[in-house]
Amino acid sequence: MSNILDSLNDKQKEAVLHDKGPLLILAGAGSGKTKVITHRIAYLIKERGVNPYNILAITFTNKAAKEMRERVDRIVGEGAESVWVSTFHSTCVRILRRFIESLGFTRNFTIYDTDDQKSLMRDVIKTMNLDPKKYKERAFLSVISSAKDELLSPESFASRYALDSSKALYIMAYIEYQKRLKANNALDFDDLIMKTVELFKSDSVVLKYYQKRFRYIMVDEYQDTNTAQFEFVRLLATTEGEDGSTEHNLCVVGDDDQSIYKFRGANIENILSFEKNFEDAVVIKLEQNYRSTKKILGAANEVIHHNTARKDKSLWTENADGETISYTGYETDLEEADGVVSDIASKTEGGEFEYRDIAILYRTNNQSRLFEEKLVRKNIPYRLIGGVNFYQRKEIKDMLAYLRAIENGRDDVSVKRIINVPKRGIGQTTIDRLSEYAASHDMSFYDAVTSAHMIPEVARSLSKIEAFSAVIEKLKTDLKEDPFALSSIIGTIIDETGYEDYLEDEEDDVEKVNERMDNIGELINKLEEYSKEKAEDASLAGFLEEVALIADIDSLEDDDNRVVLMTLHRAKGLEFPVV
Repeated sequence: MSNILDSLNDKQKEAVLHDKGPLLILAGAGSGKTKVITHRIAYLIKERGVNPYNILAITFTNKAAKEMRERVDRIVGEGAESVWVSTFHSTCVRILRRFIESLGFTRNFTIYDTDDQKSLMRDVIKTMNLDPKKYKERAFLSVISSAKDELLSPESFASRYALDSSKALYIMAYIEYQKRLKANNALDFDDLIMKTVELFKSDSVVLKYYQKRFRYIMVDEYQDTNTAQFEFVRLLATTEGEDGSTEHNLCVVGDDDQSIYKFRGANIENILSFEKNFEDAVVIKLEQNYRSTKKILGAANEVIHHNTARKDKSLWTENADGETISYTGYETDLEEADGVVSDIASKTEGGEFEYRDIAILYRTNNQSRLFEEKLVRKNIPYRLIGGVNFYQRKEIKDMLAYLRAIENGRDDVSVKRIINVPKRGIGQTTIDRLSEYAASHDMSFYDAVTSAHMIPEVARSLSKIEAFSAVIEKLKTDLKEDPFALSSIIGTIIDETGYEDYLEDEEDDVEKVNERMDNIGELINKLEEYSKEKAEDASLAGFLEEVALIADIDSLEDDDNRVVLMTLHRAKGLEFPVV
């Protein structure tokens, strides 16, 4: 056991040695929380004889999960692969892929991203006969997302706001939006958590199975959890001990001082009321900081102690004093951008720092423009995090829509996106008529496409519609009959549809066509890597799931030598020598 504990300080050891019952680790910035979680997993397995299969570790980003996975593998060794280490969303997807049928969905459900949600909401707004210029999809989706964070179904939401006339349209939109998601066999990101909680509450056999499976649960960044995530963890962590008593072998790690995601639904009460929610909870504070200098820590402590709703703690460090924090005030944003970029130039030209060592942080995305202009003028390479994510680019969305249409024919959003991409002469009027037929016959849009010969209103476009469905059916058959077709399916889509010719017609600039085809090439590489890694377990559904769960911050590569530009919120958990 000694080697597991050797590198830990006294408080870290105390946290690792805690065995049964709820534990709150209040971990200040840079206090080694990931180290504590991974060492605690190793201690439970090696010293307490806990089966790795019975341990679940949850974190927020794929990047954090990957780092934790690597550390667990390193320190635990044999058997480490049986520990579940994943994000909230990935954990819930794995559970739903197995048991969602009891909620009326099929296992090959699609996960909708923000663009898909907007497309669906536009259809809802149209159905409600509202003016799309006055009623924006973002406003409706924001209210629905908040409702789901609080575990309010459309019915619960309608009941809660029945007497509030200002909510009438939101109630109607939420009911219709959720109805369409189900018809499309699709879930949005908020559904992944909410539907898992619904599954647990409606099916005691499934809940008991996972309670028995996960005897020890660890949650990182607990201050960022919302109500739905809290309920998911609470249900999972309520298990029956060997003596018949109720056990909560739940260890949460967080810092109320680092709670910055209230706008995303994070509920600070989850961490502040932990001892109230779990009465026999033990609280351990990690206050020694290993990351920052005394000067930085002193400044941070001075700022944070003014907060009112917080648990008392004070970070300290044995590190050196470090340089004094420098502050420059500028008259205008133009001067500020000039000053910051000149400072970057002087720090990198002398070889003191590389571009990758430097981050420019701001409050909102629209503040990046001036910095970008100045960096371009100074010929400084940069990377914008939170701009157009690779998976949001049109050509990538088109390819993914084809893949999703092949995998889940009920996904109306994807089928509508590609029915006339590349252009086939199928206009909006024809699409509307197919939609009307689908709605009146209670079928999916793709089913209406394959039944087009029975719809007199689309007779003039029939040959074009049938040509489209023939392509989709051929791709489905290829995938079914040839186990090796998965890795080459995107290339087949391009060949069968003439997508490259379509791009050449769309773009005047050859460079842009090449850039778009290069992006598709990158997607093909990713699919090939996935197919190789998963071997016989590779599936189109699995690939689409992996893509859907990737956040843009997770694509920040360490070997990418460029200055990074991003909002403060996106920078959480990252480290840079110069900020």
